[in-house]
Amino acid sequence: MTDDRFENSPDLAETSEATMIVDANALKQAQANQGQDRDQAYLIVISGPHVGKMFKVEDDQSTVGRSSKADMYVNDVGISRKHAKLLTWGDDVFIEDLQSANGTYLNGTRISRRQQLQDGDKITLGSTTILKFTYHDRLDETFQKQMFDAALRDGLTGAYNKNFLMNHLNTEMAFALRHTTPLSVIMFDVDKFKPVNDTYGHLAGDAILKRLSEIAIATLRSDDIFARYGGEEFTIVSRGTTIDAAAIIAERLRQIVENTDFIFEGQHIPITISLGVASLPDIPASTSEELIDAADKALYRAKHGGRNQVCRADQ
Repeated sequence: MTDDRFENSPDLAETSEATMIVDANALKQAQANQGQDRDQAYLIVISGPHVGKMFKVEDDQSTVGRSSKADMYVNDVGISRKHAKLLTWGDDVFIEDLQSANGTYLNGTRISRRQQLQDGDKITLGSTTILKFTYHDRLDETFQKQMFDAALRDGLTGAYNKNFLMNHLNTEMAFALRHTTPLSVIMFDVDKFKPVNDTYGHLAGDAILKRLSEIAIATLRSDDIFARYGGEEFTIVSRGTTIDAAAIIAERLRQIVENTDFIFEGQHIPITISLGVASLPDIPASTSEELIDAADKALYRAKHGGRNQVCRADQ
């Protein structure tokens, strides 16, 4: 049995816009471009604190390690500062261990000499980080970067998401506790954010959160991690930073936000933030959750002490 509504209706394809005629030369060039750069080598983190991160192998020699000076920086406490080296000769790429503490493993076997890498090889550094060696073209690279950002970034603000924050902070905590170095966490949120949403609408609220993220990212060091913890609450992780220095960072950010004109659809919206600061070793925290909780309690005191201020967990 047929449905008369569809039996006599025109074919949808017949009523759509006319098919665009593609230039034959342009089509050939596009098809050629899809595979022309397939020989570009990359390392992609498939396990560990930086899952999804992509490194392009483009120099004759590149170091991989935990040092910020390494060509391919991987912040994992199980990785040596200079852990391994990649060498390129023509189209071939080789890997060499640099006498690392925990060794470099290629497809599950610890290497003792220089080894040539093949497409799809798995490289294990330390105990948690695994890199995949592969060849990509430009389209692959763009797609991989988009997937990396989507997995680690908050869609609205562009800040890191909570999952990335906690993974990163766990690594930083382990390093700080092991080496007795300072580590600071700053928590902040928008004062009276609900009335802002109720008065100006949620689109205005979203615009404010995006602008706040831009301000924070521009204010912080490149080594600091800025993440959206949830709702209108954000977190900053600052390695090697004492509680005094972190309080100065928090106060500078508070002042910048207070003096910024937040304007949405021609309306000026006054915005302030309250901040809480907690640091190792001032706070006897042994887990990421304990350090965040200390900063959050300091934030709570700032909110209930009049808002638009910074409170420290050690006071």
